[in-house]
Amino acid sequence: MNAASAASSAGATRRVAFLGWPAVVTSAQRRSLVAGGLGWMLDAMDVMLYSMVLAHLMRDLGMGKTEGGLLNSLTLLASAVGGLSFGFLADRVGRTRALMASILVYSVASGACGLSQTILQLAIFRFILGLGMGGEWTTGAALIAETWPAEHRGKALGLMQSTWAIGEMIAAGVVALVLPRMGWRAVFFVGILPALVVFWIRRDVPESEIWLRQQARAPGGGALSVLWRKDLRRNGLVATAMNACGMFGYWGLFTWIPAYLSLPVAEGGRGLGLLTTTTWLVVMGVGKWFGYALFGFFADWVGRRKSYVAYLLIAAALVPIYGTIRSPGALLLLGPLVAFFGTGFFSGFSAIASELFPTEVRATAMGLSYNIGRGLSAAAPAVVGLVATRRGFESAFFLLAAAFLAGALLALALPETRGRALE
Repeated sequence: MNAASAASSAGATRRVAFLGWPAVVTSAQRRSLVAGGLGWMLDAMDVMLYSMVLAHLMRDLGMGKTEGGLLNSLTLLASAVGGLSFGFLADRVGRTRALMASILVYSVASGACGLSQTILQLAIFRFILGLGMGGEWTTGAALIAETWPAEHRGKALGLMQSTWAIGEMIAAGVVALVLPRMGWRAVFFVGILPALVVFWIRRDVPESEIWLRQQARAPGGGALSVLWRKDLRRNGLVATAMNACGMFGYWGLFTWIPAYLSLPVAEGGRGLGLLTTTTWLVVMGVGKWFGYALFGFFADWVGRRKSYVAYLLIAAALVPIYGTIRSPGALLLLGPLVAFFGTGFFSGFSAIASELFPTEVRATAMGLSYNIGRGLSAAAPAVVGLVATRRGFESAFFLLAAAFLAGALLALALPETRGRALE
């Protein structure tokens, strides 16, 4: 075969991988993606319900901006504990069992938030919700990564991550329908419905074949000390720091955007009403979905690292602009772009992390790296609330842009893992 024919054949292969991949998806791969995607989507819904009713919680429970941010920081801190705990569990009892347990935990805790009478009670329920939240990503991402082949793994994990945006849009719809009629307690009661997904996962979603083969060779999962092996330690620490910076930017920004849009101008917000805020958030949700989903295609095409760095650099440039504009129309136009790049990079971490660690500790390592990063980023909502109170949201958004920039620089220190087969 001459060079021209080889180049043509390679181009055709890339086009099939980019566009024709649905034709080669197996039933097990499809079900694992649906299970992980549904769990993550409904997780997002439950988490976002808090942000959507935060202004009402501040009024009824007597919370200030700092307390409102601290409660969400507590949820993120709990997610670090949950990610490690459920990752450890998934390496020992299986990906699907741990996935079901995590969904049950965050669903029940979300419903319990509607029963809160004090800030302390709400804090306890948000902490429990965070445990399940951290566990769902860890177990769902491990299941999908081990079920899908290397050439399509980025796309599958990107599509899973994209369901977070759908969950946020569902949350906005739930709040718009339920809050004016039945109040914020009923909004949280809706959050218990994801528990029903567990019945379908138990019946129809197969366990990871890679995990089953690993258990046949060495039952019980690997020791945590494996993660401190020289060939794993450096990349694990860099990935954790990178993730912490990216998520500091994300959680600081998107925890506060609903309140930022709806708070009166005199309090540093943009003074948009409930309907307008909901509409703007749904439009941003569309931008998020495309950002998550398309990242997976870019990652399988040009590489995980290049895509991750590009997303974060563009987010770092856009976020300060978003914090300085005043026009509702300009906020509507820029919002989807901020959401596209400021959230889409998340899709890269699951692909990168799943390809950095061996099967015996993959779920534990992914849970540890992702959720320690999330735990370190837990300060973001509280920091933004504090900075916004003292210096305004504009200053807070510049801080978040710096976090995105730091994440991009750390990503450059990781190896490219595109095309790596899992053992």
